[in-house]
Amino acid sequence: MTVAPVGLVGVYHADGGPIGETRYVIGRLLGTAHCSLCDITHGALRRKAAWDTMAAGLGLPFDLVHLNEVPSDIAPLVVDRGSPLVALRLDDGTAQVLLAAADLEALAGSVDEFAAALRGQLAAVGGGGVTM
Repeated sequence: MTVAPVGLVGVYHADGGPIGETRYVIGRLLGTAHCSLCDITHGALRRKAAWDTMAAGLGLPFDLVHLNEVPSDIAPLVVDRGSPLVALRLDDGTAQVLLAAADLEALAGSVDEFAAALRGQLAAVGGGGVTM
């Protein structure tokens, strides 16, 4: 039986909500907080238009969540591999890490480099049918 991709989940290395996001911004300014997935998805003040365009063209839903919002099927991956990360959900109910923290850090905030890395990982796991 072949499994097919049904979605992607990106997990930021920060909590969401007003307190979590404020803590992250302050930590970022002080040099004590960093999230390479944030660098890819967001500019200085808002989400990058290039990110929205890339994500819209995937052909799969791409959910972005904070550590305090991680869905139960993705939580074991975060416990095992840390954050940030990007996981692939499959139609058999499983999920697997496509890009871990070091992979995301190496992309240096580039949406284009992220798209290329994601494309490569999807091809490696047989994620055909995903458009980019």
